[in-house]
Order: sequence, then C-alpha cells, then structure tokens
Amino acid sequence: MYAETEPGAAAERTAFRRAEKQYKLYKPPSRKGRSNSRSRGKPAGGGGGGDLSAVVDFHALLAAGGGELPAGIRRCDRAGFHLPVFCFLDRPGFYFIPGALSTEEQCYWIRESLKTFPQPPNRTNLTATYGPIFDLLIAAKNQKILVEVESSSGKPRDEQNNVGENAHPGKFNFVDGSEIQKGERPKSTTAAALVRKLRRWSTLGLQFDWSKRNYDVSLPHNKIPDDLAALAKKMAVPAMPFGEEFAAEAAIVNYYGPSDMLGGHVDDMEADWTKPIVSISLGCKCIFLLGGKTRDEAPTPMFLRSGDIVLMAGEARERFHGVPRIFTEGDQQDISGLVSELSDDDDRFILDYIHNSRININIRQVY
Repeated sequence: MYAETEPGAAAERTAFRRAEKQYKLYKPPSRKGRSNSRSRGKPAGGGGGGDLSAVVDFHALLAAGGGELPAGIRRCDRAGFHLPVFCFLDRPGFYFIPGALSTEEQCYWIRESLKTFPQPPNRTNLTATYGPIFDLLIAAKNQKILVEVESSSGKPRDEQNNVGENAHPGKFNFVDGSEIQKGERPKSTTAAALVRKLRRWSTLGLQFDWSKRNYDVSLPHNKIPDDLAALAKKMAVPAMPFGEEFAAEAAIVNYYGPSDMLGGHVDDMEADWTKPIVSISLGCKCIFLLGGKTRDEAPTPMFLRSGDIVLMAGEARERFHGVPRIFTEGDQQDISGLVSELSDDDDRFILDYIHNSRININIRQVY
C-alpha cells in the first residue's frame, strides 16, 4: 500500500511506528522462505488475536447511550446535522461519525468503487502498466483474461488501427481463455487477479500525481460524481466553518487486501486545510491510528467499520495517521448486513471480494 515512511532505523524508534507494529497483521511464512514464528492473524507482541483493549470503539460508546464517555472523548453533535458525532478533546478538527451510511448505501458505494470508479479517464495503480482498462469488474465476473494485443507482425494491434470491437486503447485487451491459441504465450493476467491488484488507489475528479505529490490539472478527468459530491457535502457539515459548504473536487479510493496497510502519513496537498477530508469506510473493519504532528507522539487507535465516516480538518490535517490492519476471514460479524444485501448472483464476485477487503473513499476540496 501507499505509505510515507521515515527512512532508516529512526522510524523504528518512533511511537507511531511502535503502534503500527503492535497492530499489524503479519503475512504467513513462505514455504520457500525462512521459518517465521509469527502466524497469520497474530500481530507482533500479541497472543491469539492480539491485545485490542486500548482500541477506541465508537459503536460501543454509541450503544451505551447516555453513559459516561471515556476521558478525552466527547459528543460533538452539530445543530442541523442528524447523525451522532464524536471527537477528541486533544485532537481538534477530527470528527468520527459511526454508522453514517445504511447497509444499502454501503453496498451502492462498494459497487461503484469496483465498477465505476476505476473507469478511465480515472487513473489507478494499474494504469502505468496496462494503460486505460475499461469494464474491469464486468471482465472479472465473466472470467476474462487481459492479454497483450499484437498483430501477426508482432506490433501492437492499435498501432495498425486494427483493435477490433473488444480491444481497448493501449496494448492490452480482454479475451476469453479459449481465444488464446494453444502454444501461444502472450503476456496475460486474469481480470479477477487485476481486481485484487487494485490494492492501492483509483483517483476521481482532479487527478493526483503520486510521483510529484500534487494535483495535475492537465490530466484528463471527469468531475466528481454528483451523488458522491452530494454525500460528501452533507457529511462534511460538522467540520465545516459556519456558513460554508464543502465542494468535492477530488477523491482517492484506497483498496486494502487481507495483509495490506497504509503507513503513517499526513494529507497536506490541498490548499485550504480548514476544509475537511471526508473519509468513507466500506467492507472489512480496520484499526485506524490518529497520531500527532510528529511520529514521536503516540497515536490513538480506533476501530473503523463499514459505513463509518471520519472528517479531518484544520489542525487534524497536520496529524500523522494510518491503517496498520484490517480484519478478515473469521472477523465477519461486522459485515453480516453486507453479506445479506449482496446475496444476488450478480453480486457474487463483489461479495467474494468484500469478505477479505476494505475500501476507503476519501473526498477532498482541493482549492
């Protein structure tokens, strides 16, 4: 996963890094590699499922009703905003909205994240390797294979203006497995594998240049979908200056597999930090770390579940944050509603995906 990390051994000594290691889900040892005593599902230093006693659970706090809140946490409900909001007294600008989205809304945005958001001109982490890829989810459902498109002369078909109705601009094309002739060894990968390789990101609206760490207005792009912009505008209210409205101009969609993590980083590329990042969680539960303005400050861990929304504005924009772990496989009680809602045959691929994946849509006002 994309992460900003501190170079060298100094990173290992910071409080933020120690927290990441405490909660990180380690991969199982490779059969060919050296033996490793850590097994899948066991964070460093933890036995069984690891010690999660310090992780803040806002859903549990909400379920407790009018009970006394832990020290440093308070309700930050805002007039005219109908959902409960929590915040930390020592971390101004951070707002947590538990269960902000209904199950139906969550399923809608999961489908959009896999079907619509990776569509060109939106760029993904696959674009640099394969060029624009259209209809990836449909191809995965239909068990298609992406192959390098070449003519009999060995040149890419698109160079000869002979791409055919199923070919896409660029060097690759989805085909049925039966279309690959016996004895051929084209460069290929299954569409289903490509969905899993969509581990990092898809960019909506203004396109973010990861190498230069800025927004490149010269890149082709569509505006943020109207329904996503409307959702972000509505959910941003608790963090917005009074009398102002949030205007969605860009979004980054992060895709997490079973052992993926997002290292500690600061989101600082937008012009006006008084406007929040609106961050939507979908799929498997994760641990989110909210730290300080340096990595030396110990972060606060909290659970993020499907349908939760986090807002980070003002001073919170200067704080390091990250995701060291998502919960998959045996930890499925939190997505039981999604499993029921995605029971149709048409959603089978999406259901299989979401059993072991998390999606995060974070929407930004750039200017």
